[in-house]
Amino acid sequence: MAYAEIDKDLIRVDGNGENRADKAKRMFMEGYNCSQSVAVSFCDLFGVDENIALRMSASFGGGMGRMREVCGAFSGIIMILGLFAGQTEGEDREAKKENYRLVQEAAELFRAKNGSIICREILGLTKAEGTFVPEPRTEEYYKKRPCPETIRGAAQILIDMLEKYAV
Repeated sequence: MAYAEIDKDLIRVDGNGENRADKAKRMFMEGYNCSQSVAVSFCDLFGVDENIALRMSASFGGGMGRMREVCGAFSGIIMILGLFAGQTEGEDREAKKENYRLVQEAAELFRAKNGSIICREILGLTKAEGTFVPEPRTEEYYKKRPCPETIRGAAQILIDMLEKYAV
């Protein structure tokens, strides 16, 4: 399996010396969604422009467009795993198999930390709120959401996996 080459010295901290897990949490606290916060914290490892990463990951926030389906933080993980180990040739079944293996490993780790990969389950909701309008980011919003730590934990899962598999 050919993983993307990355600078192993930059897996834990970005080029500015900021811990990537802390950066992901900080970005969420600045108003980015869960998926953007995780994906952008690692995009530089793969030469992906930050604005492109923000746009690519934007729709996955709130459990995919606020539908409360697959957690956006988990979606951020698997976007980065795609950059790290995604197949680039249509018939490369071995690369596809390895990428799917990594996604399933990440899902197992994420579930162990959060109980689920489903946004509404992590938030303790029985169903989505029924609106596409995001809530204002207030102090009260952050008090009732596990999202900042879920995002930080998602980034830590990525750090651990990249350190484990990078060659």
